[in-house]
Amino acid sequence: MMSEAPKVRIEYILNRVEGYRPDMDEELLRHAYVFAANRHQGQVRRSGEAYFVHPLTVAWILAEMELDEIAIAAGLLHDILEDTDTSAEELEHEFGPEVTRLVVALTKISTYESSFSSREATEAENFRRLLLASMDDVRVILVKLADRLHNMRTLGFLSPDRRKAIARETLEIYAPIANRLGIGSIKSELEDLCFAHLFSKEWERLQTEVEDRSEIADRWFSEIQGNLESLLETHGIEASITGRVKHLYSIHQKLKRQGVGVADVFDFLAFRIIVSSVAECYATLGLIHQKWAPVPGRIKDHIAIPKPNAYQSLHTTVIGPEGHPFEIQIRTWDMHKIADLGIAAHWSYKEQGASSPEEDSRIAWLRSVLDNIEGSTPREFLESLKVDLYPDEVYAFTPRGDVFSFPRGATTLDFAYRVHTEVGHQCVGGRVNGRWVPLKTELVNGDIVEVNTSPQQSPHHDWLSIVKTSRARSKIRAWLKREEKHRAVEVGRKLLDRELRRVGSTLRKLPSVEGFDQLLSAHGLSRENDLLAAIGFGRMSADSVVQGLFSSEPEPEKLKATAKSQSEPVDAPALEVTGDSDFLVYVAKCCNPVPGEEIVGFVTRGKGVAVHSLTCANVKNLLYHPEREIDVRWASEAGENGRRHARVDVDMVFRDCSGMLASISQAISSEGSDILSCQLRTENDETGMAAMTISVRDASQLSRILERLESLSGMIQVERRSAAS
Repeated sequence: MMSEAPKVRIEYILNRVEGYRPDMDEELLRHAYVFAANRHQGQVRRSGEAYFVHPLTVAWILAEMELDEIAIAAGLLHDILEDTDTSAEELEHEFGPEVTRLVVALTKISTYESSFSSREATEAENFRRLLLASMDDVRVILVKLADRLHNMRTLGFLSPDRRKAIARETLEIYAPIANRLGIGSIKSELEDLCFAHLFSKEWERLQTEVEDRSEIADRWFSEIQGNLESLLETHGIEASITGRVKHLYSIHQKLKRQGVGVADVFDFLAFRIIVSSVAECYATLGLIHQKWAPVPGRIKDHIAIPKPNAYQSLHTTVIGPEGHPFEIQIRTWDMHKIADLGIAAHWSYKEQGASSPEEDSRIAWLRSVLDNIEGSTPREFLESLKVDLYPDEVYAFTPRGDVFSFPRGATTLDFAYRVHTEVGHQCVGGRVNGRWVPLKTELVNGDIVEVNTSPQQSPHHDWLSIVKTSRARSKIRAWLKREEKHRAVEVGRKLLDRELRRVGSTLRKLPSVEGFDQLLSAHGLSRENDLLAAIGFGRMSADSVVQGLFSSEPEPEKLKATAKSQSEPVDAPALEVTGDSDFLVYVAKCCNPVPGEEIVGFVTRGKGVAVHSLTCANVKNLLYHPEREIDVRWASEAGENGRRHARVDVDMVFRDCSGMLASISQAISSEGSDILSCQLRTENDETGMAAMTISVRDASQLSRILERLESLSGMIQVERRSAAS
């Protein structure tokens, strides 16, 4: 793990950097230190300590990673644009373009809008910018990881909800990024910190159980280490041998996979043997297997086949003293440095010229992620990013011997798309190790895969549930989107042609109709096919287009009037499509979202935009049609009196006792809500059931009402009813 120097001082950082860069630019670091300290003066963290402690600690972590002065200066200044009135121009004047470029890349977009979709889009854009900048200069992501590590170390001063949100994001995004860059020390510490905040009870229990077994572990460590040292010394192999208990999150994951307790797991003990050469790595492995029997299937050669993050090591699990298994990792000193610091260990500084091949191999996945999500929605981008970040664990081969790595659970169809996009589109199955298998067959280590194709085959929406890689998913979505638009154009063509014939015109004459170009421009369309697609998708009606073109009323006003005439009843919650007021928007009956809930919109054919709750069971299926997803939000309305109400169905089960209905009515009315309808019945077991429709302003009011109902004496169950139930 990275260590945090107590009360970090600039002298500690300078001494640390001088140890690996004797010719460092001390003046740059001192200037950045003084400048940042002055600009952050008076600012305080939630912990009560001076804010400048944070950038100073970030700089210390970067020095531990042995980065150059530019990166460390950026670490000292990384919050300067976001949290002070310093401008990028001033920063460049003081520190030059290179430091400024890193700091600008680390500065987040902070203009969140009120809607969930806008917040999600902003979050996605922040990650996208971060990854784009890291492709040009990987120091951007390294500074960000150091920043996130210190924030996680001091997370306890935030509110519980905020702590969990940051920890979840860290576990899903930043820890996997550290892993993909090969920075094992940061990855492990981030995972353990996230584990403590997200699953505090499990973390405390596991920590106690591991500590209770520490005496036994110490005895085993001492005995096994002595045996290993004696074994290697006898055969003339000089080695550094260390023993450790695996970090808590790793043990937690193992216990979940195996469904057992700590008392039943012994291979949470691990030894690391570091030798001088690759030949000694294999010689050491052979000697260990002569002394202790290896566990079948637990020998991994990451020297011959390195992980995608360039990690190299030999792994084996053997049966040790008293029949207890333990793990051994064997590597060279160079491999050890790469395993600990990852891409930072091979960072090519500017004075050394271009980036090294090692660096390119470590960030190649960045390019693939950004290539594979071009044109995707914010949710698709974040989903693809998370999928792509998880470790590649399965290695499969082509018949020619080329090796591809995949995430666990990848299928024959993923393999086909890895070979080539067109091979994926036409894949009908394959042969794995000579045996015919269908598209959904999961790959395992060592599979030799031959893909079978047919020119009559084409992608289906169901394929999105088969594939696991972001590359395959993005290629399928792109094909479906093109195909969906083609069908929408044909539907729109038929609808518009029918309406045009009613006024004595045809599609062929449409481009020459007066006002046609203005109509396209008014709706942000560039050509006739875009208009036809908009009609086919239901974004515009053929009737309103024809009325706008062939009536005396000016087209934009006419179209808006037509759209408004189709709007929802006056008591429906106000909704709007982000950036466009001409859509017909309505609440989906399956989930009936209320104002304040997180929502997502989907364009329907001929009906406008259906708005669903993000938790609606139907949303998962609708996400197979990403081309129909559209940003929606609750319209802002001034004043409490101007806010329209939503109808919500609530089902209750309670003990049939005197005064229960009055208590229910009181609980609802005390929160300012009205009961619009009520159906009651009683059962023979003296339980009562009520099906009510109530009026609510927003999700917050609904939550309070449900809490009040649940707290009533005699209440057994309270549930919001969906159309499906």
